[in-house]
Amino acid sequence: MKLLALGLGYSAQAALRRLSPAAAIGTTRSAGKAAALASLADMRLFDGSRESAEALKQALSGITHVLVSIAPAEGPDGGDRVLPVLAEALAAESPAAVAYLSTVGVYGDHDGAWVDEESECRPQSARSLARVRAEDQWLDFGARSGVPVAVLRLSGIYGPGRNAFVNLADGSARRLVKPGQVFNRIHVEDIAAAVDRVFATGASGLFNITDDEPAPPQDVVAYAAGLMGVPPPPEQDFATADLSPMARSFYGENKRVANGRSKSMLGLAYAYPDYRTAFARMWAETSWR
Repeated sequence: MKLLALGLGYSAQAALRRLSPAAAIGTTRSAGKAAALASLADMRLFDGSRESAEALKQALSGITHVLVSIAPAEGPDGGDRVLPVLAEALAAESPAAVAYLSTVGVYGDHDGAWVDEESECRPQSARSLARVRAEDQWLDFGARSGVPVAVLRLSGIYGPGRNAFVNLADGSARRLVKPGQVFNRIHVEDIAAAVDRVFATGASGLFNITDDEPAPPQDVVAYAAGLMGVPPPPEQDFATADLSPMARSFYGENKRVANGRSKSMLGLAYAYPDYRTAFARMWAETSWR
């Protein structure tokens, strides 16, 4: 496998560690990050410009698999940042599989109802609107080029260094209460496993990559505090809490996300199927830091 990882961030790094490809090219916008990630991949700078794309094309020969984890551009002319400058070069390599990491935010608000891949997308924020456009662009690329493209819609990502234990330890944990509000979550290792299954099966289409149990966020914090043996932070009313506009926007969308297709079509077995299993395991293994 020769893997191209466009946007070598938190989730893509976990995927590379799991896949251990024979060769890997990774991209980032920062020279500092490129140097820090040099042990994982042959790092190249890419910012969506035609200049950086031309430089990257020189390294694409023989690419067999592509992982895309770059946020789309927002605005009326927004959408995917990769395809406008690299579509032709990628199609020429005819990779065996492409995995595009998206978000369940594309579904928008469904008043707490269950959604699956056939549900209507009701994006509310500019970032979610851009995601829908980027998804469509990648699926269209797959249809035109004959390359299998799987869009993985991820719920709230957590894992080592990013979880309620860390927030409790550094004093930033909050228990915001909004009646009826639930969120799904996904451990970063299950994202890596999903990418592995996409590459192994050559699957295409839409897949929700998410845990089995949508749950109120304050319950997750309280459970983590119990495992740590520390008092949970006091509950706060969401309506009166001091939040950034982005943080508040997440609470404007309420849905329960189903993951059946990822199990039946990808054969994905979730190692962290719910927050209790995940946090108990992370605490026992000290893998939360």
